[in-house]
Amino acid sequence: MALQIRVLLVDDHALFREGLTSLLSSQPDIVVVGEAEDGLEALVKAQELRPDLILMDVMMPGCGGLEATQLIRQVLPDVKIVMLTVHDEDDRLFEAIRSGAVGYVLKSTASESLMPMLRGVMRGEAAIGGAAAARILEEFRRTPPRVREENTPVLTRREKEVLRSVAAGAMDKEIATELSISLSTVKTHIRRILAKLHATSRHQAAAHAVEEGLIRLSGQGST
Repeated sequence: MALQIRVLLVDDHALFREGLTSLLSSQPDIVVVGEAEDGLEALVKAQELRPDLILMDVMMPGCGGLEATQLIRQVLPDVKIVMLTVHDEDDRLFEAIRSGAVGYVLKSTASESLMPMLRGVMRGEAAIGGAAAARILEEFRRTPPRVREENTPVLTRREKEVLRSVAAGAMDKEIATELSISLSTVKTHIRRILAKLHATSRHQAAAHAVEEGLIRLSGQGST
């Protein structure tokens, strides 16, 4: 039997949490391990329950989803957080991504679309609809490239190989097999990469490295 995805639901509307819990619990590979109604409670529950995935409402009284995402990512850098929202607004979309979320999903999304997106997140994919993804690319194109600083961190050849695999969505075991190195060596490389790039997660490190030109993905040539 495949491992279940442990989910924490965070939303200030009890009726919505109840409906989503029922929907997720009907899936054989998903289990809802807890619920929270605001960002601070989510921070406490996340540290207590150690979920694989957090579904977080963007707008909540007190500590909202964006602030909570930043707080949770500081203490649990590997947890995957998908933001839930009623309004498809660019400002919140971009802020969610900057805060460390790996997904931005409208609450009106149909269940047959939501479930594959959540499973994709656990494989290292982003849970972002086509329209939102297009807006992110457009924003990226409009943003002028930053001048690289003289103290840009230097990655070793092996660290670049590991980071390219991370950027492609590979998990530690897959990287170890691909590069013919041990799992512990992969984890050591990732720890060093995070330290060099001052990143809080592997995905943040990969995105930063691509943006700064430290690595290039397939089809872009090699670095």
